[in-house]
Parts: sequence; C-alpha cells; structure tokens
Amino acid sequence: MARIEDVAKRAGVSASTVSYVLSGRRSISEPTRQRVHEAIDALNYRPHAGARALASQRTHVIGLIAPLRPDVDVSVIMQFVAGVVTRSRSHGHDVLMLTNDDPDGVERVAAGLVDALIVMDVESSDWRLPAMSRMAQPCILIGVPDDTDGLSCIDFDFEQAGRLAVRHLAATGARHLALVGSPPAVLERHTSYADRMVRGVTDEASELGLGMITRSSEASFAAGSDQMAALLAEHPDLDGVVVHNEAATDGVLTALARAGRRIGDDTPVVVVGPREMVARHGVAVATIDIPGRLIGSTAVDMAMAALGSSEHPAEVRLIAPRLESDSSQP
Repeated sequence: MARIEDVAKRAGVSASTVSYVLSGRRSISEPTRQRVHEAIDALNYRPHAGARALASQRTHVIGLIAPLRPDVDVSVIMQFVAGVVTRSRSHGHDVLMLTNDDPDGVERVAAGLVDALIVMDVESSDWRLPAMSRMAQPCILIGVPDDTDGLSCIDFDFEQAGRLAVRHLAATGARHLALVGSPPAVLERHTSYADRMVRGVTDEASELGLGMITRSSEASFAAGSDQMAALLAEHPDLDGVVVHNEAATDGVLTALARAGRRIGDDTPVVVVGPREMVARHGVAVATIDIPGRLIGSTAVDMAMAALGSSEHPAEVRLIAPRLESDSSQP
C-alpha cells in the first residue's frame, strides 16, 4: 500500500507538500499540485481519513445521540438507529453514537468530530437545545419540542395517532376508554412523544364526549398486567383501551383475558407501536405502526440536504399515522 512518502518521492516534493495539497491549508502552485495528484493516481494512494477530512472540511461521520436510559425500550430505539445507520452508509458516512445522558455530549461532537448531528429522545423543553443552536453543523431532531423555531425535526405524529386510536374505539361503540402509556419517568421528563400521545387521546375523547383515563406504566409485562387489572377493578365499565408502551403490551392483554374480556369484541384495543412487535401477540387488536426505520433514514436525508446547502430552511416533518384493524392476521 502506497504511503505519503511514496507520493512525495514520485512527485519530487516533500511529504509536507503532499499533505498541504490534500488539506488545502497552504497555497501550492498549480504545476506542483498537478504533479502530486498525478502521483496519487499512479500509486492508487488512499489518504488517511484525517487528511481527507481536512481536504473536504468533512469528517464523513454523522453523530447520533440516543440516550439508553433504564425506562427506554432498547428494541424500539434500535429500529430508529438501524434507519440512521443504513441510510448514513448509503451517503458514505459512518455513525458515531452517544448513548449516555451526558450534558457535554452535544458540545463534544460539535467540536469537529461530525458533519451533522441527529438527536433522539427529545423533550418538550429540551435542555440540549441551546447547545445545538450554537453548532455550526446541521442538527436534526427525532422528536418535536414545544418551540421549533429555527429547528429541523422529524417524528411520528403521536398526537394524531392518539386521536386516530380514540376515533377507532368510538366507532366500535366504546364510551369509557383508558390509555396505558409511557413509564412515569418518561412523562416526568416531558418527553415529546409521550406528551403528544396523552394530548391526542384526551383532546379527542373530550371532543367526542367520551370518558378517558390516562395511566402510565413501567416498561414490563408485570407492570402492564398490574396497571390493567387495577383499571378494570376501579372502572368496571371500561370498554376500550389504547396501549402506548411496547414492553407492557403483553401484560395489558393478558390481564384483559384473565378478567374474561374478549379482546376485539367487548373490549376493543388499539396498540401504538412498531408493527412487528405488536403482531406477535396473535390477538385481534388494532395497531398503529411507528415506522422507526423510516424516521431514522429520513433524519439522515434531512441532514444531507442541510449539508448540501447553507440556505436549506429549517423544517418540521411529521409522519401521519395509519391504523390496521386486526394485527392477528399475517
């Protein structure tokens, strides 16, 4: 494999001159520059990644901040991550993933390590926003804070998903509804998607004149089962359920069955979550898919568009929900 010294010898220049040609950090005469490039081509020289970054002022790396907290369903998060990684590769970029909830994470990756940054687990009033606003690189949020002025965001439309779920239950004749939602810590942080889901189901139920109880659940089978059993004991007239907690879904459905409820008949259920995770339950529940891979890949496309033009405007994209009436079918 050719080295920079080999290129320098063939071109009749010093290794530092080759480095300057690659980085563009010093003015080099056109004849000398031409000889260096001819030597690079003849030797099939591949510059070190650092030299390429200096030459192009790009690192060819996208930063991804995806905090893996105890209350986060990692299997769901990884669907978004897979979308980011796969699409980044198609654009010739690697991905640097930060998984800690580190206040300095944004500043650290912004210091020349990445071409663009994608941030997940966005809160309604996110403490990372000031740091992101100071970045020279494009920053794309997977999530929608309360104030989106000057920000580029992509997410699933959780508010409309909540409304769609309530309308579906109402169409079945259900009048007394409950939401088994995100873990308490997620709601306490005012994570954007959880807040928007609660807002969607409560506003739609109110507009339709329906009863709506919202409960949080830890992300586990036992917590979902206990929460559903408690709801049925406290509200025996409950006749429709929305579940937005993937890890608790099995427990919710099991508790309904143990109580003698016929899921999809006397107690219709809508599960909001990635389709493949819902289909394994094998019962007649309606589903609203969360397309994590699509959202992740779209975030990368938005970052690439912003990199391609300094005039690219900030934008907010929301993917509209769709309901499938029976996930027990293959």
